[in-house]
Amino acid sequence: MLKLLAKEEFLKKYQAGKKDLFPREEKDARHIVSDVANKGDRALFGYTNKFDHVSLDHKSVKVTSREIEQALKTIAKNEPGFLKALKTAAKNIKKYHEKQREKSYSLSGGGAETGLRVMPIDRVGVYVPGGLAAYPSSVLMNVIPAQVAGVAEIVLISPPPISNLILAAAGVLGIKEIYRAGGAQGIGALAFGTESIPRVDKIVGPGNIYVTMAKKAVFGIVGIDKLAGPSEVLIIADGSADPSMIAADLLSQAEHDPHARSSLVSNSKKIIERVQEEIIRQFIGLKRKVIIEKALRANGAAVLVKNIDEAIELSNQVGPEHLQILTKNPIANAKKIKNAGAIFLGAFSPVALGDYIAGPNHVLPTEGTARFSSPLGVWDFVKRQSLINFSQKGLNKVKKQVALLAALEGLDAHAATLSFR
Repeated sequence: MLKLLAKEEFLKKYQAGKKDLFPREEKDARHIVSDVANKGDRALFGYTNKFDHVSLDHKSVKVTSREIEQALKTIAKNEPGFLKALKTAAKNIKKYHEKQREKSYSLSGGGAETGLRVMPIDRVGVYVPGGLAAYPSSVLMNVIPAQVAGVAEIVLISPPPISNLILAAAGVLGIKEIYRAGGAQGIGALAFGTESIPRVDKIVGPGNIYVTMAKKAVFGIVGIDKLAGPSEVLIIADGSADPSMIAADLLSQAEHDPHARSSLVSNSKKIIERVQEEIIRQFIGLKRKVIIEKALRANGAAVLVKNIDEAIELSNQVGPEHLQILTKNPIANAKKIKNAGAIFLGAFSPVALGDYIAGPNHVLPTEGTARFSSPLGVWDFVKRQSLINFSQKGLNKVKKQVALLAALEGLDAHAATLSFR
């Protein structure tokens, strides 16, 4: 199911997706967001009824603490291993993200003191997808870094009906403010506020194309994490790699979405051929065959290169969300990687580990944005303030230089402020 492409053809196809700006979806999302901004709850509940087929009002839009407690009890009874696995994942994610805390600092001398103050954002909204599947892992990955950063108010929204798995994950983390709101209308509610949902300062979390376009529309009114594209994996493999593992990893990424990208770059023609065979063999027993087939037919690709250095060069040009290195010496090869959201080294580090329990965040840059952006982290939930404190002595030392610079820029009012001090 993987199309064998030349390197140039692969790059052209891979980068073509970035030019698709989804004009219809963006227009629809902007209209919905604008409606919610102007009409509040009336628009929010109307769109929820239209798209989710659920009737809500001022009271029922918010999930009660009793409902969260009941979800925890139900999950503990029906899925006894779930809460243990969730708590293990939460522990690892918290431990990893605690290392990302930034410190304030100050510099002083000669009558001048400058500094940087690092402080948490006041209120953050976390969007958790719903619909056909439940993603409690999204709750952990988006909420825990905010908690580590010290965000005082974390609100979660998800399309109704909200899965018990999501409510249980929120309950384990102590999230008490949860609303039944999804899609572009949910993003609009978070950004502008309604009679039922107070506005937030920043919105994070994955969603469908309408959610992404809505986040784009409200950026600048609130902060957002990123504009995420379809999920991606690029696997670099040499002749030592196990074709069955490669096939399984490519299939796992393809089951996310019909637009997902699964790519194999290898210096071994035999490996590519055997992976193709393994994909067909493993595909038969999978539940999400329709989605996988669409994804692989549209975006599944294999590229034969001369050597692993050429594979690394190609990967750096692409900047994939997930990069797996299945070579004899993955650590040495990883040192040559410049652009990737997350790098998975060796046969025993599949992407699924990063998705759930390893600790690093699974909210990653997509569509080549790893060239200039990073995984979601504690840094996404803090703001920084500059501090400047000069004494008379400190000002006198630099007054003439400041006045000169201001004058040269033609800003005489700036220069004049110094004459009064």
